[in-house]
Amino acid sequence: MMSRQLAQSTLDKFRAVLEEEQTRLRDLLEEHEQEREKARLAETAAERSPDPTSAEGGSMVFEYEKDLSVDANTEDLLRKATNALERLKRGEYGICESCGIAIPVARLEVLPYTTLCVDCAQRR
Repeated sequence: MMSRQLAQSTLDKFRAVLEEEQTRLRDLLEEHEQEREKARLAETAAERSPDPTSAEGGSMVFEYEKDLSVDANTEDLLRKATNALERLKRGEYGICESCGIAIPVARLEVLPYTTLCVDCAQRR
């Protein structure tokens, strides 16, 4: 079943939201990379690397793994925002890619990169 088309003003609003989110996420990834590089340089300048079995080394390993997890999540959101913008260009934005019905605007306002209606998302 094909559903309603979103008004151009609504599509423009979501395009702006998604582009802003894309920029924010790219900036966040760049900032994290710069912070890791500063930490690597500081560690090299100190000419020592904490023993990974020590408390300090274990803490550094934990922080590094946490940073990688945050980056993976950020990259996932960036992929979703980029995909949503591509769907917008193709005229598929706001249509559930599983069942083809319209995704309510209220859902898009909360998750502008979603590609599934609530029912299909719950089934996955």
